[in-house]
Amino acid sequence: MPGSKKTGIQEKEPKKKNNDKFIYAVGRRKEAVARVRLYPSGTKEIKKGEVFVNDKKIEEVFPGKIQKAIYTEPLQITDTLAKFEFNIKVSGGGHSSQLGAIILGISRALVAFDSEKYRSVLRKKGFLTRDARVRERRKVGMGGKARRKRQSPKR
Repeated sequence: MPGSKKTGIQEKEPKKKNNDKFIYAVGRRKEAVARVRLYPSGTKEIKKGEVFVNDKKIEEVFPGKIQKAIYTEPLQITDTLAKFEFNIKVSGGGHSSQLGAIILGISRALVAFDSEKYRSVLRKKGFLTRDARVRERRKVGMGGKARRKRQSPKR
């Protein structure tokens, strides 16, 4: 419109589209958010079974044996350990909550890929359930903690 002032609203540019076909899923746990991309075979030059977290191999981010057992479990029970490549961006939270978010994101991506094949198996093991427990907020007058109370004076 001629003569009108420019408002503070900015037009968003369209997101860049890749020719790579992938399946997108999100997993959350506490403050952690994991955005998972599952690349099925034949969509790009994948190294089957590769999992990248924040552009690093997952073994560099979660090096322990116990952590490896945790993040490979949804792939083992669905027998897809070396069939897909996963590219995961994770932010927020600590290591434990990031790992929980990754598991939920991987499980949701597998269900989005083939629901009738993987959903019942993952549901039985509890991998499709979002763990809703979050950190309790601190209250005023509690000395910096959520549940701490002042000590009552003795009589």
